[in-house]
Amino acid sequence: MPATVPATVPVPATVPPPVGPSRLPRLLAGIAGTGGLRDHERCYGPLPEAGPPPGRARGRARRPERLIDMVEAAGLTGRGGAGFPAGRKMRSVAAGPGRKAVVANGAEGEPASAKDRLLLARLPHLVLDGITLAAQAVGADEAYLCVHRAEEGLLDRLDHAVEERRAAGLDPVPIQVTGIPGRYVSSEQSSVVQYLNGGQARPAFSPPRPHERGVHGKPTLVHNAETLAHMALIARRGARWFRAAGLPSAPGSMLVTVSGAVGRPGVYEIEMGTTAGDVIALAGGPSEPLRALLIGGYFGAWLPPGAAWPVPMTHAGLRAAGGALGAGIVVALPATSCPIAETARVVRYLAEESAGQCGPCRFGLPALADALADLAFAGARERGIGDVADLIPLVERRGACRHPDGAAQLVRSVFTAFGDDARWHQRQGACHGIRRAPLLPLPGDGEREWSWR
Repeated sequence: MPATVPATVPVPATVPPPVGPSRLPRLLAGIAGTGGLRDHERCYGPLPEAGPPPGRARGRARRPERLIDMVEAAGLTGRGGAGFPAGRKMRSVAAGPGRKAVVANGAEGEPASAKDRLLLARLPHLVLDGITLAAQAVGADEAYLCVHRAEEGLLDRLDHAVEERRAAGLDPVPIQVTGIPGRYVSSEQSSVVQYLNGGQARPAFSPPRPHERGVHGKPTLVHNAETLAHMALIARRGARWFRAAGLPSAPGSMLVTVSGAVGRPGVYEIEMGTTAGDVIALAGGPSEPLRALLIGGYFGAWLPPGAAWPVPMTHAGLRAAGGALGAGIVVALPATSCPIAETARVVRYLAEESAGQCGPCRFGLPALADALADLAFAGARERGIGDVADLIPLVERRGACRHPDGAAQLVRSVFTAFGDDARWHQRQGACHGIRRAPLLPLPGDGEREWSWR
């Protein structure tokens, strides 16, 4: 390992409060409640279509498609990773022929993310409101909420919430809670659609895409759980309210999951554009000197602290820094951990979790994981930097889905952020960091208690 390790980057003592009327939290405003329907309506207000908006005469309902206009004006983008404009996706589904379907994707594939599970476990009615509103807006007659089927307690809570709403007559389109397999690729949108159609939960070759032909052949709107929760608040409070937080180019708030070497790991609500350094400060600051931040999860990228600290948490900001926002994951890697060994372990996991339906996943990812592990643990005695680098272009942009591309992006970032480390490993072999317990979470590591802020 290099003899010199970057010192801890100075952290602001406090995070400046939101400016203007945004006043976070928004999504998490009611999280201290029971999660029941009564508490939900007391905190957030009734479902807009369930009663007249403030100041409007009773009996005058909003036209359903107005929600699409509001979401477009708000500038809401998907919070599941891709960041696609939510209103544009809704409009393309609404314009399709016949009846439609809506799917809420609450199955977090990223092991380092906990935000959607937190929303569904503690604020289920906010997501369910978003499903119902989206179904009305696009003209759907089927609606699904999908989570991993191993989450039996969560499935029970969601079934109870749906029954509360059925008794209250809230959802004209019944919402079906469905458990899907717990594999990494199962939460990709085409995997979810395939599973609901009776197939295997693995990514489908496209076109057609779900918005063209999805569940039961219908144009299908697939949105992440957090995206739908934001939509439920936009329907209540409007586009201008949503834009009061964040940046003009990246409005609103978002949930981030912060873990690793920080004082208070947990799920936090931040304004879009908050810097990565302020996110770490919000989580209590570094608990020990840091080597890097992993931002964007296992399809994201490593960034050295000095480079990451001022970067705004937006898709554009992180792309410019060589990273990715993804689903809002920030992992602080301590200086005493080995970033190459940590990455090799994750790439091995991604290789094992692939759909195995194309060459890059069946052969490329296992070979990439082997080569990276050789570099981390054996150095020049086995395979080195050149062997890893030669494999990356054989994996990228050759698969049936983005799974191999995401893994390749993570590996590329190793050589950008840790070039000195990689060269040291090639010369010397294993470093002291491999003696430390692995930091990046993977399924089977044990249950992790997540807090919220």
